[in-house]
Amino acid sequence: MTEAIEKRRFDTPDDVLDMKDAGAIKIIGMTSTGATGMHAVFKPGWVWEKDEKPLLGHPETCPMHHTGYSLSGRLVVRMLASGVETVIEPGDFFEIPPGHDAFVEGDEQVELILFAPPEHSH
Repeated sequence: MTEAIEKRRFDTPDDVLDMKDAGAIKIIGMTSTGATGMHAVFKPGWVWEKDEKPLLGHPETCPMHHTGYSLSGRLVVRMLASGVETVIEPGDFFEIPPGHDAFVEGDEQVELILFAPPEHSH
């Protein structure tokens, strides 16, 4: 285990999922562990089906597991199999399993910090 402290900033991301006027997700990875952080901004009117699904290759639902923290806005997340909707609001720490879609509710942008553990190959 290394004793070096690694820090990164979202203003110099490794990758950006650009959703044009609807928002963006800035992605950074830690070189020491492979852990990933994402800064997601979804503008009012953002809908997963319209704004993000095409960038992911048109899966039926979002295939990702999300662990994160909400900084602003109201994000309505719907599990498609059950139809259950959950509102993510500022101050919420959350886990969302694969199989969902989502949309911004109201006229405030949604801002989230998302975390992903390192990918384990063994």
